[in-house]
Amino acid sequence: MRIFKFGGASVKDAAGIRNVHEVLKFTGYDDVLLVVSAMGKTTNALEAVVNNYFNKSASLQASIQEVKKYHNQILLDLFDDEKHAVFTDVSRLFGDMDYFLSHNKSPNYNFVYDQIVSFGELVSTTIISHFMQSVGIKNQWIDVRNFIKTDATYRDAGVDWEQTQKNISKNVKKKALNITQGFLGSDENGFTTTLGREGSDYTAAIFAYCLGAESVTIWKDVPGVMNADPRYFDKAVLLNQISYREAIELAFYGASVIHPKTLQPLQKKEIPLYVKSFVDPKLPGTSVSKGADLEPYTPCFIVKRNQLLISLSSIDFEFIMEENISDIFALLHKYRMKVSLIQNSAISFSVCVEDKFGNFNDLKTVLARKFKVAYNENVSLYTIRHFTDQAARLISDNKTVLLRQISRETMQIVTKES
Repeated sequence: MRIFKFGGASVKDAAGIRNVHEVLKFTGYDDVLLVVSAMGKTTNALEAVVNNYFNKSASLQASIQEVKKYHNQILLDLFDDEKHAVFTDVSRLFGDMDYFLSHNKSPNYNFVYDQIVSFGELVSTTIISHFMQSVGIKNQWIDVRNFIKTDATYRDAGVDWEQTQKNISKNVKKKALNITQGFLGSDENGFTTTLGREGSDYTAAIFAYCLGAESVTIWKDVPGVMNADPRYFDKAVLLNQISYREAIELAFYGASVIHPKTLQPLQKKEIPLYVKSFVDPKLPGTSVSKGADLEPYTPCFIVKRNQLLISLSSIDFEFIMEENISDIFALLHKYRMKVSLIQNSAISFSVCVEDKFGNFNDLKTVLARKFKVAYNENVSLYTIRHFTDQAARLISDNKTVLLRQISRETMQIVTKES
């Protein structure tokens, strides 16, 4: 079985969905499992719904209607008959969302987030499944929450691999086109969980691992894995083939083309990963597989925006030793800070983090009991794999460099725009 993943950009409108049909005709679709994200910017729109819900905003109903209107327009563009069953199925899903919002008693933001944001994937796959049926491609729509079981860490759930393996190996229909949702799972109580933002790649890898798949293909709006994000860097070049190790390094440092958790399950079973263009599926794309890198010395640039640089120094000039660092990391874990870089000296410790869950103010209060706390908000973290002096100058020119760290193959620079 082959696993295909299509992200939100590929299914943002009716034209995109018709293009997925064209891609499937080109590649073949027997014995394929399709993992699909929410359409376009739907996840962002549903996040706004969650925020309005918790803020008791007067804009709540308007934000809900915006999501419904967006999907309804896609339905009208795809289906001539408004009595088609897809309209009823999508209406039922949005009815379920409305029911949850009106009856929920939980004050847990992350729990509510997962219950609401998940409707993006449920609706997108329902529309795509019906459309494929309408153009003659038989398929099985499956609810991923019945297959991928997780713990109850909402918004960043951990996979119960043993139960997930049993569910997938026993229930996924072979020699057919299966269509399912990315990003989602469910806990032991049946509540919806999510695997972390942009987690649909990881979903594809989970299915591939459990099915012993032939390959995974991630369909993107770029020709493959580039040495830099073309939105931020001129003259980005395609990497034709890279190893699992190099891809894991790039994903860890924040390369947006592959989700960080995707590679490990594929590497364990040596399942090749292809990153290809849904704009032109004839292009070869990038192959990620076992073996030496063909292009290990091309400098690769990765940028993370909206980072937070925290600098701690001891109040009484006491050395910051292993015990202090252990305490700091325990707090970073407790307040769910995503650590991207650390640097320490005798009496200071700096860490660049992503405050994904908005917990920094609480963390700062606790840290200030023991350390002097300084911080810079909205900094950018640049990582250069296989760096050169020229590559470093490209990043640091016209910027204020707050921190620089160099290892044998990697340079990281934290900057503020000058």
